[in-house]
Amino acid sequence: MKIVCYLLLIFSFLSIKANAQEERKFIRKGNDLYEEALKDTTHADTTKFNKAEVLYRKALEKRPDDTKWDFNLGNALYKEHNYKEASSKFEELAKKNTDKIDKSRSYYNMGNSLMMQKKLDESIEAYKNALRNNPNDLESKYNLAYAMKLKDQKQKQKQKQKDKNKDNKDKKDNKDKNQNKDQNKQNKDQNKDQNKDQNKDQNKDQNKDQQNKDQNKQNQQNKQNQQQQQQQPKISKENAERMLQALENNEKKTQEKLKKTRAVKASQQKIEKDW
Repeated sequence: MKIVCYLLLIFSFLSIKANAQEERKFIRKGNDLYEEALKDTTHADTTKFNKAEVLYRKALEKRPDDTKWDFNLGNALYKEHNYKEASSKFEELAKKNTDKIDKSRSYYNMGNSLMMQKKLDESIEAYKNALRNNPNDLESKYNLAYAMKLKDQKQKQKQKQKDKNKDNKDKKDNKDKNQNKDQNKQNKDQNKDQNKDQNKDQNKDQNKDQQNKDQNKQNQQNKQNQQQQQQQPKISKENAERMLQALENNEKKTQEKLKKTRAVKASQQKIEKDW
């Protein structure tokens, strides 16, 4: 019975040792791929980082509570530009770690992942937590100052855009106001011209009516004159000859009187001269 138990312990120890060796193999190979990808500074080799991630996950399947391997997994996710999952992983590690230095490193990487997502407020808070656990961390201080500067620039840019939009709105309102003013003036002038033309037309019509009235009056007067002329009695030929003879007789009498008058004056002048 004791032999059996001893053998079982030996098998268990060998199994644990084999699993440990397999875990270390995954971690070692994953670290090698991670280091190789970091050496190429010209571009990010996401393929090798992805392979390293797979190996880290396999190691964690053997030992889920290993925070160091979990930390390496978070770094691989960050290098793959999977910032959302990386920030969640580092937040999880920050809560799980009890060592302040490890906690500070997790918050620092969490802040970097959040900054890459342009979540400035959340990244600032993560850097502050990193400094609360390790006040001497210069990288956390630098990134905190950088994140705060970006936030200030963003707020200034936002305010600048807001002021620009307000200026554009004011300009548009003034332009619309001036356009309405010009349109009202144009409508007023147009109405004035229309009224002027209407008055002119009315005066023209009135003059025309007056001319028509005057013409009608003249026509009526001419008609009346024609009627009066038509109503006058006609003189017969005999009466006309009589009237003409009477006029001639009157003319003769007048001439005779003139001759007598002249003769009397001549005789008077002669007597006076002889005397």
